Amino acid sequence: MRKVTMLSNKQKQRFEQQGYLVLDELFNQQQINTLKAAAGKIVDDFDPQSTRSVFSTQTESNKNRDDYFLDSDDKIRCFFEEDAFSLDGELQQTKALSINKIGHALHVLSPEFAAFSQAKIIAQIAEDLGVVAPEIRQSMYIFKQPKIGGVIRWHQDATYFFTTPQSVVTFWFAIEDANIENGCLQVDKQGADFVLKEQFKRYADNTTELLALENVDWPTQDRALPLEVKAGSLVVFNGALPHFSEANRSNKSRHAFTLHLTSAQAKYDELNWLRAKPVRIHS
Repeated sequence: MRKVTMLSNKQKQRFEQQGYLVLDELFNQQQINTLKAAAGKIVDDFDPQSTRSVFSTQTESNKNRDDYFLDSDDKIRCFFEEDAFSLDGELQQTKALSINKIGHALHVLSPEFAAFSQAKIIAQIAEDLGVVAPEIRQSMYIFKQPKIGGVIRWHQDATYFFTTPQSVVTFWFAIEDANIENGCLQVDKQGADFVLKEQFKRYADNTTELLALENVDWPTQDRALPLEVKAGSLVVFNGALPHFSEANRSNKSRHAFTLHLTSAQAKYDELNWLRAKPVRIHS
């Protein structure tokens, strides 16, 4: 049987050369609305008094992750924006406008997200990009809330999904239009072969460390390329590609859904923070 492919040779070459690929408006509005409604239901059911866990990348290098985060690899949990709370610890806006993200097992535990994530088209694209026997390691729904959506610092996803050889590929789906005003994804336009700078390790006692691997600087701002895309678009990029997003100070949110896939043939590092069993997907 002839292998079904999603991507052209030109698209594959573009991915190899620049480290990322944009597939404009690949998914229809109904598919996007289904995911958005499912995320909204999760937030509706979330008790904001159950945790004050905040997601931030700004101070990751000098603190341990809390247990609520580390135990979320096989659960569906909500994390607050860093600026969601007042000085006295109260939410400054509604619950629905305070959540930074939902993670990290939507692709397993939510019927809507599982159906989307495990669809053949996802496996086909991953295989076309060289991910042999693709497995989903993590899923996140990111809100990038209006006014308080936080900065995500320069980083590489292979830092958090270290495999030998490097195999992690990120699928970033635009649930809403993403532009420079609401904090769109930005990538290093010269970063296709950027050396892996850091590795995030989780030890047996649940302490964590962001370990420096290479003494190199993050890209300068003039190398940042904003990827402004319409809802339904897919941005896919390799684990070595440096990327970040600015704070969202606009009046519009920037919802996105992300998957991190690795190859079943690569060795998944035992000190990676996420240890849940991966989900093998098939084209």
